[in-house]
Amino acid sequence: MFNRVILKELEKWAVKKGRKPLILRGARQVGKTTAVNMFSANFNQFVYLNLEHPDERQLFERNYPFSQLIDAIFFYKDKDKNVDRTLIFIDEIQNAPAAVRLLRFFYEEAPHFFVIAAGSLLESLIDNTISFPVGRVEYLAVRPLTFVEFLMATGEEKSLDLLTDLNIPDYAHNKLMDLFKQYTIIGGMPEIIANYVEYHNFYNLREIYDQLIVSYLDDVEKYGKNQTTIDVIRHVISSAFRYAGQRITFTKFGNSQYKSREMSGAFKTLEKTMLLKLIYPVENLKLPAVSNLRKAPKLQLLDTGLVNYSSGLQKQLFVSDLIESVYRGKIAEHVIGQEILGMESSVRASLDFWTSERRNSQAEVDFLYRYKDMLIPIEVKLGASGKLRSLHQFVNLAPQNWAVRFYSGKMVVEEAKTISGKKYKLINLPHYMAGKLDLVLERIIK
Repeated sequence: MFNRVILKELEKWAVKKGRKPLILRGARQVGKTTAVNMFSANFNQFVYLNLEHPDERQLFERNYPFSQLIDAIFFYKDKDKNVDRTLIFIDEIQNAPAAVRLLRFFYEEAPHFFVIAAGSLLESLIDNTISFPVGRVEYLAVRPLTFVEFLMATGEEKSLDLLTDLNIPDYAHNKLMDLFKQYTIIGGMPEIIANYVEYHNFYNLREIYDQLIVSYLDDVEKYGKNQTTIDVIRHVISSAFRYAGQRITFTKFGNSQYKSREMSGAFKTLEKTMLLKLIYPVENLKLPAVSNLRKAPKLQLLDTGLVNYSSGLQKQLFVSDLIESVYRGKIAEHVIGQEILGMESSVRASLDFWTSERRNSQAEVDFLYRYKDMLIPIEVKLGASGKLRSLHQFVNLAPQNWAVRFYSGKMVVEEAKTISGKKYKLINLPHYMAGKLDLVLERIIK
């Protein structure tokens, strides 16, 4: 087990006034259960319920009055309900919809207990078979490990200290780039990183990648309402990794003959499971950012390591000096998107990209970042600033004069000009600073 940033979010939740039962949302195998087990060390008593076990599931299905349910749980687990600071963790809660409904009573009638719920298929229940107790629970997203967490897991403490302080001397840049390349290749799935930390062997990871993907495919039976839905979702999971970072259309996605409506429904279901995210373009230049749902979205997958393995790109990344040169730069763009999402613990965290509203224009900026009252354009590209044509189009029209470029070089704030002559400030950042973007902007933009 290694440290996770999510533990700090759990600590904030535990001391919050008016704390509500917490539902952890995230895809299978991102480390929800492990994080709670680590967090339990902060409590005097830990009650763990796994609702995959029939006996523990039945505790919630026997329609006990809530006070008797509490007694039953503590009796069954041989625990004392009067122990101060007791953490109750209800894992795989999707197996008992009644347990989800009962979470509200922990808030209303037993707020002294610290209650966390999680489940690999929990998201498949949202807007489906049960109603979540609105206003009586709160949510926290759990995502794959970020680069910062990768440094913690691999024991790169000095590199972590430099990155935390945003103080990267010249002698440290190349090593951090190499470490970020390793992270880009293998991704942020906890089991993958744990194996890599122990053996430092990329070859050993293949079986784990396969098992993860197979587990997602096996879950499809529980997502789908009918056989057609199951078949379409299975097709999307099998095909999606090859389209990471690309704009897609639902019609004939992955060379299928499925209808657009069927494909759209499958993607929306998989979005709820947090296996993928559809990023729709924004055409406006200032907040609020309004996504254009009529245009083709860009596809962001759960983890770049899974993308690399499924698409056969690991060897190319391994031998390439620059990650921007692989897969037309889409892998570099995808991992930056993953890092930006990883900064957020909110389940509502989103990514945006920009396209020009002008007819026949091909201008497209990789990402937009919402910072204070601004939409900051972000490009993930090599080359001189003068060649960032799409970014220039955005800056020319935008009410602010800041932009960000992620590349393989060092951190530099550049006084730049668009092709048409507008002055702006371009913050050039190495890839490994993507997860620190908010802190960088806070330090530079006064």
